[in-house]
Amino acid sequence: MELGELVGTGRSADVYAIGDGRVLRRYRVAADAGRELEIMAHVAAHGYPVPEVFPGESGATDLVMGRLSGPTMLHALLAGEIGIEEAGRTLAALLRRLHRVPARVSRDPRDRILHLDLHPDNVMLTPDGPVVIDWCNAREGRPALDCALSALILAQAAVDGESDLAQAARALVTVLTGALGEDLDPGGPLDDARARRAADRGLTAHEVGLLDEAVALIRRLAGPR
Repeated sequence: MELGELVGTGRSADVYAIGDGRVLRRYRVAADAGRELEIMAHVAAHGYPVPEVFPGESGATDLVMGRLSGPTMLHALLAGEIGIEEAGRTLAALLRRLHRVPARVSRDPRDRILHLDLHPDNVMLTPDGPVVIDWCNAREGRPALDCALSALILAQAAVDGESDLAQAARALVTVLTGALGEDLDPGGPLDDARARRAADRGLTAHEVGLLDEAVALIRRLAGPR
């Protein structure tokens, strides 16, 4: 397969154009692209907005998908193409919609598909509506963890005094927290989200050092429950 233009890069993978309206996501680390493909196909079958996947052309560390047009939500926010209020409510709606998709393997009726990394840089704003990308962290479990992780990721950016995005991130996590309401549990699920982020080898020591302040921010925003 001939790789074309590099169209995106993340902490663990690169995305290349390969023609015919498709892209190839290639991991730079050991990863199970097959499991990611199965989860994406599962949520797509339930009507959730994800890129089209091509099982016959994907491999152990490669995932072939349909190419999307449009900016990420993060880029749209920075360009003033979407407002903070709309972005926060869109994230909350995408989380709730995902958590209506039943688990693929678990037989526990409380378990759902969890993205576990749903933030503005993993939402593409296409002409057909928002599409969620980067499913490498997706698992099955209780929805409260997913909501807590999305809030925590934004809260880390909000309390980062070294980031130019801190002010916008604080406004966005405030909207998201309010929009999620009771779906965001600032107790045990938030503690679990913090532990998961702390164990993430992709985070820098600086980012891990922001976790306690980020958790405190979410608890202030969520208020007493």
